[in-house]
Amino acid sequence: MVKTSSEPSPAPLERYSLNGQTMGTRYTAIFYGPPGLDRAAIGASLFAAVDQVDRQMSTWNPASDLCRLNAAPAHAWITVPAELAQVLATGLRISLQSDGAFEMGVGELVARWGFGPARRQTPADGLAPPSTPFTPATTALEVDLGRLRVRKHTAVALDLCGIAKGYGVDKLAHCLDGWGLERYLVGIDGEMRARGTKPDGAPWAVALEKPTYGTREVAGVMELEDMAIATSGDYRHWVDVGGTRYGHTINPALGRPLSNGLAAVTVLASTCMLADAWATALMVLGPVEGVALARQRGMNALFVLRDGDGFQETLILAGEPADPS
Repeated sequence: MVKTSSEPSPAPLERYSLNGQTMGTRYTAIFYGPPGLDRAAIGASLFAAVDQVDRQMSTWNPASDLCRLNAAPAHAWITVPAELAQVLATGLRISLQSDGAFEMGVGELVARWGFGPARRQTPADGLAPPSTPFTPATTALEVDLGRLRVRKHTAVALDLCGIAKGYGVDKLAHCLDGWGLERYLVGIDGEMRARGTKPDGAPWAVALEKPTYGTREVAGVMELEDMAIATSGDYRHWVDVGGTRYGHTINPALGRPLSNGLAAVTVLASTCMLADAWATALMVLGPVEGVALARQRGMNALFVLRDGDGFQETLILAGEPADPS
């Protein structure tokens, strides 16, 4: 005898795709949910999530909380939003853990090399020694998370380009969590975060870009499930000074952009904020020290080194070397 159930079968999940502009680029959200979800309401909440990050942490918006902090006098406690305080505290921690490779206090150097809001035609004067000694954010900044306030012990120009975009991706994820959605892929440019799988059980596929100058090609695919991914590279934004090409990421130890042979570093982490910051730190450390630190910390990271007209890849999974193919 065959038993039948009177309960109706659940409706198949519907695929949704929303996107918009933020931080000088675009954000995307692909998710599965029941039919009839309010796209407009979800889209508005997604935009509000990333817009909040942009309004707090942009160096391009003079009215942002970060610019207000940069302009504040030393030794004065400045009240900041909880999100900015969290990002600053995380940045200081990763700076200590990476022996200064991740550095938020590079705003003046970013400007001198023409990567900031006040772009110049030629960044050659970036090679000249700075007028004042460089002070790392770990020395210059104090964050009081309990009272949501920050003070500078000395003048410092903070730049959060190596961590804010990843945090924005996390805010997109938290937004969809709030809507009760459990299968999604969200991203800002190349920084992505996934939850769950597609309805058929397949993981989310994220394309890895080939680090070639001036063109956009797919080099491979990374599969994600309950994981975030971020890439730092030298191939999107760079300057040429005297025939030497410098990527936009600043090496705080040298006071100038990178030129260490690494084309890109991709990091997998539990949050996109961590993946973003650690990709920056490992990119600064380079192909030897970066790999060593990734192994020491048990990280998942892909290093792509320029080798003539080609590339060499080093893959670290859970701190151990693996075959990148």
